[in-house]
Amino acid sequence: MSAESSLVRFGGEIATGEDGMEVESRGYRSEQRKWVGGRGGAWLREVGPVLWVRQWIRRLELANGSFSGLRSGELRQVENEREPVAGVLVHRELRHSRGELVEYLGFEQLSTHTRYEAGFAGFGGYERSTMTTQIPGGVLMNAGLITSLVVFLLAIDWSLWRNAKLPLEPFYFSRPFLISAALSGFAGWLYIPIADKMKIHQILREEGPRTHSSKKGTPTMGGLFFIPIGIAVASQMSNYKYSWLVSGSILATLAFAGIGLIDDLLSCIKGHNYGLPGWIKFSLQVAVGACFSFWLDSVHTSMPYDMKLSVHLPQPFGLVYLGKYYLALTTFCFASMANGVNLTDGLDGLAGGVAAWAFIGMSIAILAISPDLAVLGASMAGACVGFLFHNRYKASIFMGDTGSLGLGGALATMACCTGMFLPLFISSGVFVMEVLSVICQVLFMKVTRKLFGVRRRIFRMSPIHHHFELCGHKEPVIVASAYFISCILALIAGYIGIIST
Repeated sequence: MSAESSLVRFGGEIATGEDGMEVESRGYRSEQRKWVGGRGGAWLREVGPVLWVRQWIRRLELANGSFSGLRSGELRQVENEREPVAGVLVHRELRHSRGELVEYLGFEQLSTHTRYEAGFAGFGGYERSTMTTQIPGGVLMNAGLITSLVVFLLAIDWSLWRNAKLPLEPFYFSRPFLISAALSGFAGWLYIPIADKMKIHQILREEGPRTHSSKKGTPTMGGLFFIPIGIAVASQMSNYKYSWLVSGSILATLAFAGIGLIDDLLSCIKGHNYGLPGWIKFSLQVAVGACFSFWLDSVHTSMPYDMKLSVHLPQPFGLVYLGKYYLALTTFCFASMANGVNLTDGLDGLAGGVAAWAFIGMSIAILAISPDLAVLGASMAGACVGFLFHNRYKASIFMGDTGSLGLGGALATMACCTGMFLPLFISSGVFVMEVLSVICQVLFMKVTRKLFGVRRRIFRMSPIHHHFELCGHKEPVIVASAYFISCILALIAGYIGIIST
């Protein structure tokens, strides 16, 4: 069977292909070209009219040789509840030398998403005059995020150089941020083909939105490369050898990333989305948080003892001493932040971008207390941005629990070592909202089942970003909105941290 006859009819006007098969000729969307990177270059195309797809396949046959491996058995037809006629998914993965070809005919977009690496120069100029070229939403979001972060950090560095009396090096925040971003972005290009070759792929939740079916088979465990890079850059650019707080924070971050790594490995081995049992994962998080709390209580720092176990609040509250209750607050902070980032990691680019702003907000808030920890925050923010080069919509890799738990642990350490819990929960407002949406959903379902015998929901699906998806909002719109909210919250958190010290 030729590649052309493998196309699927999905409604509208019908035309007859060269081999006699009926092929859809009605177009739903204009063709879009998307640059997503890859070895030798990579393209992502969205093609509306299927007759254009036929011409496109003939071009690729000339460029690549043959599609003889395409079989009808590899074609899966899936019915969409809302649009049965359009509910067709074509998923085909072919390997050509050092690259791969993936075809998708999506549910709602009614378009063919094609990613192929080892770029084909002959195809690059395919009917440019007949195409409507658009910049992908993921690229625009990344550009906006990076621009806003860089401008913001340069403004902070200029303010520190001009007004602050702290003996800091020039570009104190910008340097670790940009270095981490560059290294993390480069490491992603090396890691993705290795993860794909080793079959380290994301296992989707069965109860997740149907529109996420196209994400199946995406490499995961991206935290393996960007978490160590953020830590390494911070270690080199801060006096971590002379700071117990930075050393302890690095160990706690690696411990949480290790918990996520175990969970990801078990998920890949078992072939489903449930690696570590929930109670074991939560118990390990609490154990690491408790160990860090006791270590923080016993270690000698440059801060007075009463300041070390105190929470910094704006006036008129000032410095609130908690004593041993500080240890319980620290443990709670670790568990809540780790799970908050983990729950938020459900849309392309969502958790990474929100975490970048949270780190920047915390870095500003704690600068006067621990400049070395502030460098760790800037470096981790840069690592998140470098990861977003590959995790933006449509993502070519996910961070997995390795990345989400590691980011949550790093955020928690910055607050626990300095007493800046209020700026933490403000800058991480999106994470807090995601956790609260899950808690409210579960409690409401249990209460209504007990009172009325029927489970009722507040949201269509939790966490809340899935609720917005099911309400009809597109992924890039949801993620961009979260970025904007996180930017505002980071500014507020930084300001509260400054006036609290």
